[in-house]
Amino acid sequence: MSSLLVLSLLAPAAELSVAADAVFVNGKVWTGDVRKPEAQAIAVWRGRVLAVGTDAEVKALAGPTTNVVDLGGRRVVPGFYDSHVHVLGGGLSLARVDLKDAKDEAEFGRRLAAFDKDLSRDRWIVGGNWDHDRTFGGKPPTAAAIDKYVKDRPVFVRRYDGHMALANTAALKLAGVTADTKDVPGGVIDRLADGKTPSGLLRDNAMSLVERLVPEPGDEEVAEAVRAAQRHAAGRGVTSVQDMDGSSPATRRRLFRILQREAREGRLTCRVDLRWPIGLHKELAALGVAADFGTDFVRVGGLKGFMDGSLGSSTAKMFDPYQADPKNTGVFVTEPTDMRALVRSADAAGLDVCVHAIGDQANAALLDIFEAVAKENGPRDRRFRVEHVQHLRPQDYPRFKQHGVYASMQPYHVVDDGRWAEGRIGAKRCESSYAFRSLLDAGAVLAFGSDWPVAPLDPLAGIDAAVNRRTLDGKHPDGWFPAQRITVAEAVAAYTLGSAAAAGQDKDRGSVAAGKLADFVALSRDVFDPKERDAIADTKVTLTVVGGRVVFERK
Repeated sequence: MSSLLVLSLLAPAAELSVAADAVFVNGKVWTGDVRKPEAQAIAVWRGRVLAVGTDAEVKALAGPTTNVVDLGGRRVVPGFYDSHVHVLGGGLSLARVDLKDAKDEAEFGRRLAAFDKDLSRDRWIVGGNWDHDRTFGGKPPTAAAIDKYVKDRPVFVRRYDGHMALANTAALKLAGVTADTKDVPGGVIDRLADGKTPSGLLRDNAMSLVERLVPEPGDEEVAEAVRAAQRHAAGRGVTSVQDMDGSSPATRRRLFRILQREAREGRLTCRVDLRWPIGLHKELAALGVAADFGTDFVRVGGLKGFMDGSLGSSTAKMFDPYQADPKNTGVFVTEPTDMRALVRSADAAGLDVCVHAIGDQANAALLDIFEAVAKENGPRDRRFRVEHVQHLRPQDYPRFKQHGVYASMQPYHVVDDGRWAEGRIGAKRCESSYAFRSLLDAGAVLAFGSDWPVAPLDPLAGIDAAVNRRTLDGKHPDGWFPAQRITVAEAVAAYTLGSAAAAGQDKDRGSVAAGKLADFVALSRDVFDPKERDAIADTKVTLTVVGGRVVFERK
């Protein structure tokens, strides 16, 4: 941090002698900084916040070349930091078939057929994000649901949670998946009534049987996806993301290289922090890469692992069986003994670790692993994170604070999953699920995100979900398990400073404070006004500023 920025922390804005590059005045700034929670104006110099204060204090820093922006009395908050996205998958999804809200099988088929008609013959149909609870009445679909509409082209479309995929017969034949194909560790091949013939539905690790054949996106397709994702993020006020990957090694390297190129050429408008698969942590360690390595726009040094599957696919690892399947308690995608060895080795190399855990048994096992590894490897500023944290036993709430583990959660999943979750695990377990209030009361730090493209890249929709918990089917107008609702301020903090802290970047991001990166957004409504509580989801981002530069403005 420069001496000037240090000075700005100590002196009133009017006493600073530098001329700001830009000043943003006439706003209602919720800074996220407990030392100065509300302000009117922000001064920016060289991409960072120079000063925060009253209009008079900040205008005093304007010189003859300073850009003066009138915020028009709008509510301003720190730039949203989405703690869990899949950048490439999200960018690619903007140009792929979308099946998420297909109301029935006929519409599902019509969308596939229309996409098939316009796609060149050498391409697979991929993407999808289908929802069998919405489209198929909760019954898992089979290859026949695709074959009726697309017979000759291979199709491989995922459920929207990414833990289940449906292949048509053409794709199964190309992959050699037959009645003789055995299940893979951490995955399940669904079978037809004869108990042998693959149905086309593949769960978790079994998806790799077909996915390995899907052609990799080339340089231009990746670059186009990155640019589309950046535009999409800017329009929603997302200024930083943690990218949870999901690509093959070759595509991951391609994405990393293209992100660096886009940053060099000044085209990135959202800061991207990449997470490498935990199984490849030695690849980073061998280069000497440690946590949070890189620039303000592209960083790496974190790792992502998987404990279990998902609730929607009935593969989240639970202590007790699923309601409709008394023999099924889900799956460990990675066995706990294997995960402990991976976490211990990665942590010893100075790399930050986050791990996907959805079921209550998966979460408990992961907390055991984090506790044990921290003791084995000794004290350091590590940022262990659990991704999703959806279903917990109440006795596990306080363990997050006790062991310094961050709860990286996606509140939109509450209003989406709440349509059907009780049918999977019953009301009692749902009562302690998506437990934002209980975790905060137990002292945990929440880091909010979206899981885009699994859910919309829309922080305001996520904030509304955390505050109101109204399910998408309209059946819970007072909130699904409303005891777990939190305040607007708590939700915004989780989507800003909480995510920055979980990434080890709270000194640079997450609040509007002198010395930090000048990332902030203006909103169409004052979401902190109690009268606007029912309109949070209708609120729009009207201005997005990254590094002091306006990268989006709603006309």
